[in-house]
Amino acid sequence: MTMLVFGKDGQLSNELESLANCLHLGLDDVDLSKPADAAAAIQKHKPIAVINAAAYTAVDRAEEEEALATLINGGAPTAMAKACAALGIPLVNVSTDYVFAGDGEARWKPDDATGPINAYGRSKLVGELGVAAAGGCYVNLRTSWVFSAHGANFVKSMLRLSEDRDTLNIVADQIGGPTPARDLAKACLTIAEQLIADPSKAGTYHFSGAPDVSWHGFASEIFAQAGRAMTVNPIPTSEFPTPATRPLNSRLDCQVTQTVFGVVQPDWRVALTDVLTELDEIA
Repeated sequence: MTMLVFGKDGQLSNELESLANCLHLGLDDVDLSKPADAAAAIQKHKPIAVINAAAYTAVDRAEEEEALATLINGGAPTAMAKACAALGIPLVNVSTDYVFAGDGEARWKPDDATGPINAYGRSKLVGELGVAAAGGCYVNLRTSWVFSAHGANFVKSMLRLSEDRDTLNIVADQIGGPTPARDLAKACLTIAEQLIADPSKAGTYHFSGAPDVSWHGFASEIFAQAGRAMTVNPIPTSEFPTPATRPLNSRLDCQVTQTVFGVVQPDWRVALTDVLTELDEIA
């Protein structure tokens, strides 16, 4: 038997595929807008553990498609958790800092009160609550600002924009921890393996990169490491309106994750160097 991963072409699933011999199910295999299909896949394959690396991630579009987002981010993980509970196997469900209100400056702890301020965050919280209530062994693993050499992400967007611009205005009052997808994948695998051995470790945890930084600071580091001469102007969120309200504070306290699972926060600046090298090799 092997682990089952929901997700095949995303940033996290790409890294999981490169790290471990798991069975990956993508959109062509399972329609997560039909939660019963996700449960049926688990019952069919009977894996030793499940990692849910799939999600509806179009944050702005979710404002108009909240029902669909909630099916995929809420109903599907809940169905997965119930199926896993029936088989007695653990589920690692990847969630988000967007379940919090995003106020203040303190790092969010796993047991802090939630209060999502957009449809995407609400949909992910439905999933967290459903997973926790299913009665099985689970980890809801909240993360933030994921980046890699694959898929769509902030690093690749900045590099693309720098091809035909020499000045960018980037939000400077949203603070969080950029998370390398490769390290997130390693964390998911480690947690799944430890849950198999010790189900008492079940619960909600955080994992993100360090140190905390603004989008402006993140962009500045991207251009510095890539050797691209760009003027990066800091602007407030109010000058960059989006359909979905973004949290200003995405800082995550990851200490409990390190204590329980031995998973250490990665330095995103070191990982960024690796991602830029990989992008150069791909080009």
